[in-house]
Amino acid sequence: MAKVTANYEVVYIIDPAQGEEGIAATVAKFQTLAEQHGSAVEVEEWGARRLAYPIDYKNDGYYVLMSFTSEPSFPKELDRVLGITDGIMRSLIVCKGE
Repeated sequence: MAKVTANYEVVYIIDPAQGEEGIAATVAKFQTLAEQHGSAVEVEEWGARRLAYPIDYKNDGYYVLMSFTSEPSFPKELDRVLGITDGIMRSLIVCKGE
Protein backbone atom coordinates (compact mmCIF):
# COMPACT_ATOMS: atom_id res chain seq x y z
CA MET A 1 0.00 0.00 0.00
CA ALA A 2 1.37 3.42 -0.96
CA LYS A 3 2.04 6.11 1.62
CA VAL A 4 -0.64 8.75 1.90
CA THR A 5 1.37 11.24 3.97
CA ALA A 6 4.81 11.39 5.51
CA ASN A 7 6.82 13.71 7.76
CA TYR A 8 9.53 15.81 6.13
CA GLU A 9 12.22 18.24 7.21
CA VAL A 10 13.86 20.79 4.98
CA VAL A 11 16.87 22.91 5.86
CA TYR A 12 17.68 25.79 3.58
CA ILE A 13 20.31 28.53 3.67
CA ILE A 14 19.39 32.05 2.60
CA ASP A 15 21.95 34.58 1.38
CA PRO A 16 22.18 37.19 4.20
CA ALA A 17 22.85 39.92 1.62
CA GLN A 18 19.07 40.04 1.05
CA GLY A 19 18.62 41.92 4.31
CA GLU A 20 16.13 41.33 7.09
CA GLU A 21 13.04 42.09 4.98
CA GLY A 22 14.18 39.84 2.14
CA ILE A 23 14.94 36.98 4.53
CA ALA A 24 11.57 37.37 6.28
CA ALA A 25 9.76 37.38 2.92
CA THR A 26 11.58 34.23 1.78
CA VAL A 27 10.80 32.38 5.03
CA ALA A 28 7.13 33.45 4.79
CA LYS A 29 6.97 32.33 1.15
CA PHE A 30 8.11 28.79 1.91
CA GLN A 31 6.00 28.55 5.06
CA THR A 32 2.90 29.54 3.06
CA LEU A 33 3.79 27.05 0.32
CA ALA A 34 4.12 24.24 2.88
CA GLU A 35 0.84 25.20 4.57
CA GLN A 36 -0.97 25.10 1.20
CA HIS A 37 0.28 21.60 0.35
CA GLY A 38 0.73 20.04 3.79
CA SER A 39 -0.06 20.25 7.46
CA ALA A 40 1.66 20.49 10.85
CA VAL A 41 4.09 23.09 9.53
CA GLU A 42 6.75 24.23 12.01
CA VAL A 43 9.43 26.78 11.12
CA GLU A 44 12.53 27.21 13.23
CA GLU A 45 14.88 30.02 12.24
CA TRP A 46 18.43 29.23 13.31
CA GLY A 47 19.66 32.62 12.18
CA ALA A 48 22.92 33.78 10.64
CA ARG A 49 25.80 31.35 10.99
CA ARG A 50 29.22 30.79 9.53
CA LEU A 51 29.29 28.28 6.68
CA ALA A 52 31.56 25.23 6.88
CA TYR A 53 32.98 26.19 3.48
CA PRO A 54 32.43 29.17 1.17
CA ILE A 55 29.45 29.02 -1.21
CA ASP A 56 29.74 31.45 -4.14
CA TYR A 57 32.53 33.24 -2.24
CA LYS A 58 30.25 33.86 0.76
CA ASN A 59 31.16 32.72 4.25
CA ASP A 60 27.86 33.35 6.09
CA GLY A 61 24.28 32.17 5.60
CA TYR A 62 20.89 32.39 7.29
CA TYR A 63 19.69 28.91 8.27
CA VAL A 64 16.03 27.86 8.43
CA LEU A 65 14.60 24.46 9.47
CA MET A 66 11.04 23.64 8.43
CA SER A 67 9.12 20.48 9.39
CA PHE A 68 5.84 19.48 7.77
CA THR A 69 3.58 16.57 6.87
CA SER A 70 2.51 16.14 3.24
CA GLU A 71 1.94 13.78 0.37
CA PRO A 72 5.11 12.36 -1.22
CA SER A 73 4.67 14.45 -4.39
CA PHE A 74 5.07 17.84 -2.66
CA PRO A 75 8.76 17.62 -1.60
CA LYS A 76 9.78 17.23 -5.24
CA GLU A 77 7.93 20.46 -6.12
CA LEU A 78 9.38 22.19 -3.05
CA ASP A 79 12.89 21.17 -4.10
CA ARG A 80 12.27 22.60 -7.58
CA VAL A 81 11.03 25.92 -6.16
CA LEU A 82 13.96 26.13 -3.73
CA GLY A 83 16.34 25.56 -6.64
CA ILE A 84 14.98 28.42 -8.74
CA THR A 85 14.47 30.97 -5.95
CA ASP A 86 17.03 33.78 -5.87
CA GLY A 87 18.86 33.99 -2.56
CA ILE A 88 18.66 30.29 -1.64
CA MET A 89 22.25 29.08 -1.35
CA ARG A 90 21.61 25.41 -0.44
CA SER A 91 18.72 23.19 0.61
CA LEU A 92 18.16 19.63 1.78
CA ILE A 93 14.86 17.77 2.15
CA VAL A 94 14.71 14.62 4.30
CA CYS A 95 11.82 12.21 4.82
CA LYS A 96 11.51 11.32 8.52
CA GLY A 97 8.97 8.56 7.91
CA GLU A 98 5.31 8.22 8.74
